[in-house]
Formats: sequence, C-alpha cells, structure tokens
Amino acid sequence: MSKEYVIYCDESESEGQYYSNFYGGAVVSAADLPSVVDALTQKKHELNLHKEVKWSKLTDQYLGKYINLVDCFFDLVQQDKIKIRIMFTQNIYSASNLTSYHRRYRYFILYYQFLKHAFGLQYANGAAEIVRFRVYLDWLPINTKTMVEKFKVYIHNLSNTSEFRKAKILIPEDQIAEVYSHDHVTLQCLDIVLGAMQFKLNNKHKEKPADSFRRSKRTIAKEKLYKHINKRIRLIYPRFNVGCSTSVGDSISNAWHHPYRHWLFRPKNHEIDLTKSKRSIIKKDGQ
Repeated sequence: MSKEYVIYCDESESEGQYYSNFYGGAVVSAADLPSVVDALTQKKHELNLHKEVKWSKLTDQYLGKYINLVDCFFDLVQQDKIKIRIMFTQNIYSASNLTSYHRRYRYFILYYQFLKHAFGLQYANGAAEIVRFRVYLDWLPINTKTMVEKFKVYIHNLSNTSEFRKAKILIPEDQIAEVYSHDHVTLQCLDIVLGAMQFKLNNKHKEKPADSFRRSKRTIAKEKLYKHINKRIRLIYPRFNVGCSTSVGDSISNAWHHPYRHWLFRPKNHEIDLTKSKRSIIKKDGQ
C-alpha cells in the first residue's frame, strides 16, 4: 500500500522591512491526519476558541489561549506527526537580471521553489512504492483564475522532474486545491507560526504607535507568543537561528526528516545591498 501525505501551504508578508516573501508549509501523513486534526480541534474547543485563529487576530486577552494551542501544535511536531517548513528572502539579497516575466510572476515562482525544495520531498520515499502528496494551498490572493490553474499544473509537473520520478514522488493534479484556512485547523496553526517569524525578523516587536512612547499591548503579546514559539523550536534545535537556513547536519535527507526547518532563499544571481540590513539601521541610529 502506497503512502500519502498532505501539505498545507500558507504565505505571509511579501514586502517586509528586512525580510520578505514568507511561505510556510505543514506536512502530515494521511494516516496521522485524523488524529492531528482531532487533537488540535479538541484543544481549540477546550480553550473556547470557536472561531478561526490567526496571528493577526492575537490580542493580549487571548495570549494564554494561543500559547496553549501552540503547545499542542508543537507537541505534534515533536512527535513527528507534523513537519513545518518556513521560507523567506532577505532584502539585502536582490535578484539580478530579472525579466518582466520574473517580476510579474514572482509570487508563483517563489511558491514553486518553496514546494520543490523546502520539504526535501525526494527523500520521503525509503521504499519501492509510490508516495503521493496532496497539496492544500491557503486561498491564493490572485484574482486571475487562469494563473492559478497554470500554477497547479506546474506543481503537478514536479512529479515529472528527474529527482521526483527517481524517488517515485507523485503529486496528482486533482489533489492540488485552494482551501479556506477557516476549515483547516492545521493551516490556522501554521499561520500563527509563520506570522510569528515575519513579526520577529522584521522587528515588528519594536514598533510603537505614532502617538506613544510605549508599545501596544497587542505588540507585547505577539512578542511573548513569538518567544514561546522560539522556545518550543529550541527544544528540537537548541542552537536554532531564526534568520538562517537550518543545517541538514550529517545527511541531506534531513531536509525531509527534520520536524522543523527554515530556508533563507537567496537568488542564484543576486546583488548585495547592505543598507537594507538590520545592522545598517542600528549603525545609523547610533551615530
């Protein structure tokens, strides 16, 4: 009997102050999916979180509940029932020699790279049988249906690449779908983790209202939740660095086997602009 996995995908801030183009994925085996959904759904009910949970909806009144839900989510990650992948770009690295096509379809091109490389899918098959993947995309913020349908074909065609064919990895075209996060609790939890990463990397924990010298209660609550998420990640990787690509260690196959990974995507051909780095801002403020 062949194995099957579900990949939930989400995206976040496309233009941040220091980091941009955030993409996130959560992988769950079809065999574990019912128990994973049940555990997260029950936890939401216990916490009286009856509506959709999202990073953007967090307030200081709900901080404790979100922390409890995140703990349930990361318990499942540590049990290897969920694998998390986060990809982002750093603004100091700008792609060079871009065509108008690259600029127009940047969102889809980066999404494709994320699905092709971030999960290490070619290392998911340790046996001779075919391994199938369902891909659930949080509803794409693109109004052109034709573009979305073409993107789904590109995802399906990953199955035809030499690496995926050799590993017997199949992504059926009819198993690639846009979904609403409201209907998928795993996608909601992924949104929280992805939101926390872009919040920290773009220094949003330091933001203050224009008419105040103090941070808002919501900003403080978000920083506390980020720190809790980081603490849970460090139970897996004690020296985890949020702004760097996670090392594969002693085996490239860990690109698949690791329960949690980050990927700082750098264009192959790029230019470096250090004025867009955090250190540059700190230096200017200290002058």
